[in-house]
Amino acid sequence: MRRPVALLALTALAVAGCGGNDAPTAGPATVPSSTAPATEESSPPTDSATPLETATAKPSPTKQPTKAPSCVDQKLQALTLREQAAQLIMTGVDASGMSSAQRTVVRQQKPGSVFLVGRSGSLSHTRSATAAMTTAATVKGVRPLIAADQEGGQIQRLKGPGFDRIPAATVQGTWSSSELTAQAQDWGSQLKQAGVTVDLAPVADVVPSSLKSQNAPIGELDREYGSTPQIAGRGVRAFVQGMRQAGVATSVKHFPGLGRVRGNTDFAAGVVDNVTVRDDADLQPFADGIAAGTSMVMISTVTYTKIDPDNRAVFSPTVIQGMVRGDLGWRGVVITDDVGAAAEVAAVPAGDRATRFVAAGGDIVINAKAGLTATMVNALVAKAGEDKSFAAKLTGSVRRVLTLKQDHGLVSCG
Repeated sequence: MRRPVALLALTALAVAGCGGNDAPTAGPATVPSSTAPATEESSPPTDSATPLETATAKPSPTKQPTKAPSCVDQKLQALTLREQAAQLIMTGVDASGMSSAQRTVVRQQKPGSVFLVGRSGSLSHTRSATAAMTTAATVKGVRPLIAADQEGGQIQRLKGPGFDRIPAATVQGTWSSSELTAQAQDWGSQLKQAGVTVDLAPVADVVPSSLKSQNAPIGELDREYGSTPQIAGRGVRAFVQGMRQAGVATSVKHFPGLGRVRGNTDFAAGVVDNVTVRDDADLQPFADGIAAGTSMVMISTVTYTKIDPDNRAVFSPTVIQGMVRGDLGWRGVVITDDVGAAAEVAAVPAGDRATRFVAAGGDIVINAKAGLTATMVNALVAKAGEDKSFAAKLTGSVRRVLTLKQDHGLVSCG
């Protein structure tokens, strides 16, 4: 299927920029042969060995050293299946500090990531809260990712002393790229100081001007950078670059776009997009975010009838494997929009929300309801125990998550 030229060009850049950077493996070292000088105790050649046989005798093969496993490989081997499964869950906890029930869940389940919900206090208060979360969730030298929705405007979780008040994306989109990058770097530095390693932003959805007032999840909240792929993509690139410079991971969202729907999946079920197609021009900002160095791609819970009418995007191999990993060439972490508290998936058993996403090619499951964490982990473990193909996918997902954590200094080896 043909793809827009611009998308293909940026896809090529994304593949080049986001693939592995493994150093080339050095060839085997040349071991010089040495002949010990003859001594009086040395036995002279016997008549049974002819001069020709002596000259053509083969030296003993040199044993090559075994390559030491990487830090990620070490952790994969050290973690039990249950601990690996838990690395794929991002559990929601209060931004102001874990409640007693949340603390119990985090300590017992050791989720690989924590998602801050509600509102926080000051930066210093948030830093104390995230430190406690890190201690509770760390397992075998693997610390959790701590994430927040820090877009700006109406979607800014962390406020108070130490945190800038961030304007909405519609305002950010009017700035020059250099100004937005500089501002995003400042906002990212504040997050880093507060112990937050992931900003679940930026929004890469394109909201047509004619639909803005009818688009509940994005347009009505001024979350879009612009009404065209070009304007939106410019804002996405600048925001991602600024956060990267601050050392904070980002997640472009909500693939393949919420700009053409009416309902908000957090509060409504049966939300459908009947317009977006697989090679849609409005996918460009996601390619732009990948090219800029985003850390994750977030998948929406909407059903796209012209792409995969039988599955919500988060459960669709066509969307995740075909479009994100195939068309866009993305090899990094793929994350869900919330599937814990969202009304859109309330009818789907909690365990199935996790297993169906991983089976479709995804990695991290956002679960805003901490009480569902054990159910999701149990479902992943059970599915991996009975299905070798699924177990291989789970391992691949954990490897991607651990690699991302290693890039942000959250994995200790040695």
